[in-house]
Amino acid sequence: MKKILLSLLCFISGGFIQTVHAEEVGCISTTWRVVNNDKVCIKSFKDPDIDGVICHLSHAKTGGVSGALGVAENPSRFSISCAQVGPLKASKGIPPIKEKIFTQRMSLLFKDLNVTRVADPANNALVYLVISEKIIDGSPYNSISTVPLMPWGNQPPMVEFNRK
Repeated sequence: MKKILLSLLCFISGGFIQTVHAEEVGCISTTWRVVNNDKVCIKSFKDPDIDGVICHLSHAKTGGVSGALGVAENPSRFSISCAQVGPLKASKGIPPIKEKIFTQRMSLLFKDLNVTRVADPANNALVYLVISEKIIDGSPYNSISTVPLMPWGNQPPMVEFNRK
């Protein structure tokens, strides 16, 4: 009973997490199925707090009838690559903690793919981590990408870590 209540609470509260919107770049079929092929899909999104950073995320998408109906559980297989694509600007500075910036459902109720930004002030960098989270247990599969805080052209970096 506890697991059901916990699952329901997490499902309801999951709708209140504010994250960024990702644009689908494209999908490539990996396994042929009669109804709907299995695929690897690529999405892009901008860091919501830091102008000048874009991330590309690839993830496996289950096909077949269950995939077409949206009830299949997608596997925990993904990769992320983030890069500086312009001058870095952060209006509030970067807190020296982790912050979840992107979430996507990987099953109907219980599994999410999450991207978390982790500040690394000792190395003057941002680290983006993608993991799969389930309500009861997660997955050890993960991928990271690092964006060093560097000047763009002749402009100095406009991003500073909050050292509080």
